Amino acid sequence: MSQSEAKSYEKTFDKPASRKMGKRIGKSFDSSSKFEKDPSKSGVKKAYKKPFVPVDDAERTRSYVQKRRLEKLSKEVPKETIRLNKYIANSGICSRREADELITQGLVQVNGQVVTEMGYQVQKVDKVIFDGQGITPEKPVYVLLNKPKGYISTTKDDKARKTVMDLVANASPYRLFPVGRLDRSTTGVILLTNDGHMTKKLTHPSFEMKKIYHVSLDRKLDRADLNAIAEGVRLEEGIAVVDSISYIEGKPKNEVGIEIHIGWNRVVRRIFQKLGYEVELLDRVMFAGLTKKNIKRGHWRILNDLEVNNLKML
Repeated sequence: MSQSEAKSYEKTFDKPASRKMGKRIGKSFDSSSKFEKDPSKSGVKKAYKKPFVPVDDAERTRSYVQKRRLEKLSKEVPKETIRLNKYIANSGICSRREADELITQGLVQVNGQVVTEMGYQVQKVDKVIFDGQGITPEKPVYVLLNKPKGYISTTKDDKARKTVMDLVANASPYRLFPVGRLDRSTTGVILLTNDGHMTKKLTHPSFEMKKIYHVSLDRKLDRADLNAIAEGVRLEEGIAVVDSISYIEGKPKNEVGIEIHIGWNRVVRRIFQKLGYEVELLDRVMFAGLTKKNIKRGHWRILNDLEVNNLKML
């Protein structure tokens, strides 16, 4: 083959092939966003590399993704529930079997609706009502306090005065409430509990809970006045019925013991004031069968099982 023929052959073979390849490359690679030209090699393509992300940005991204996953899981996890009879039993009202009977009798409400279904499931945030009183599935706690003078019998006070709650702050992990009240100057036995049903029972007038007070007067109590108090003294609310009153053996005649069941406000003080006496010291020594024996003033103790059972049977 001569030199002129060789050149002619190159023109007829290489030129069309390079044009066709160029068109194919242009259509298949130039339109793709995943590839780019390598500046070191003309006409040759290489794979696209992901941009570099700083470590702190990457950590933030992972934290965000993890947070979203946790939020999704928290929505998927069912809320904790408890059988209604167990909820009632945990509140200290009765056993599970007895709770089932209360439920079937229509005596229990959940969120304002009467529930009679056996095995009904409730959440701890639900509002459960029994006998008109809200209950909680907390373990019942009963704290007996020997209240000192100068403390008021409320859970809080707007005037920042000392309350009985300050004395029992470490008695229970649950929120406690005083059962009834003793005025600021009165000392002695007071019960605190988280059992709302028991509180209602012990304070309702129909149950006539017995209370015994040691009274110290500004002067000797005349025998005629003692008899008059025993017969009943008329106050604003009506006749103040006294169950028993007597002088205290071995004490001066200005010290008496009085037993009552009525719960009128400051009733003991008003009984003696009606007859012209002033009460200098008033100490409650017994409430619903509970005494302050072995409890120092300002101290408290947890009731034992026998004492709790006795309260439930009252």
